[in-house]
Amino acid sequence: MITCAGRGMGLDITKAVLATGHAVVATGRNRERVAQAIGPADDLLVVRLDITNPADAEAAVQAAVDRFGRLDVLVNNAANFYAGFFEELSPEQMNQQLATSLLGPMNVTRAVLPVLRRQRAGQVITISSTAGLIGFEFGSAYAASKFGLEGWMQSLQAEVAPFGIYTLVVNPGFFRTELLTEESTRFATNPIADYDQRRAAQEQFWKGHNGQQAGDPAKLAQALLTISGQIPLPHRFLAGADAVATAEQVAAVLQQETAAYRELSSALANDEPAANAGR
Repeated sequence: MITCAGRGMGLDITKAVLATGHAVVATGRNRERVAQAIGPADDLLVVRLDITNPADAEAAVQAAVDRFGRLDVLVNNAANFYAGFFEELSPEQMNQQLATSLLGPMNVTRAVLPVLRRQRAGQVITISSTAGLIGFEFGSAYAASKFGLEGWMQSLQAEVAPFGIYTLVVNPGFFRTELLTEESTRFATNPIADYDQRRAAQEQFWKGHNGQQAGDPAKLAQALLTISGQIPLPHRFLAGADAVATAEQVAAVLQQETAAYRELSSALANDEPAANAGR
């Protein structure tokens, strides 16, 4: 089952999986658009799914089980991008970012997990971002949603591993998807004069990168097929040379910050004996 399967990275993943002969449940808010984008294929079920609606998620999973009898892999791919300085983003925009990029994958996963538990097998693959590893200027909403994904997925792995269910977080760098198109990217709507100059430069940067990203989503789709076939499934896959460089930077900074205050951090134990000591 692949969310947002009719465009961008989701479409490339869908086509790659179908080409290998696997059955696919392709989902999207506009069922007709998804079906048209993919084209006819054997063992393809296209269903409507707004990931922000838990009832939609439950109905999509039921339709999948009714058609194929089981589900083996969920790919949480759907996302959007609310770009802007935190002060200029409205509460509604922040809520919409989290609803789609964090709570949405939770809705779909919650609907899928009972099926995977019954099978005692399955995979939950969630597309995060390098924004799940490091925050960046103009990306507070997006990074908040992706950092949330990271913590949720790491915790979920420990919860579902006893049932034979594996989770994988994918951290792509810049890939030539549709995330930066007008359909997927929204800018902050509450301008503040202090940010004017920097906002103009940021908007120019993000609009200018649409269609210029170095990563090839078709190659990423093939890489995910390779990773998904590994047993056990790794917990993380860094996608793209820029993602690898970002992860190395994050690890180096964390190590530096750990070393810088190691003595102070290690001297914070309570000097008083525990209340129940000696009982």
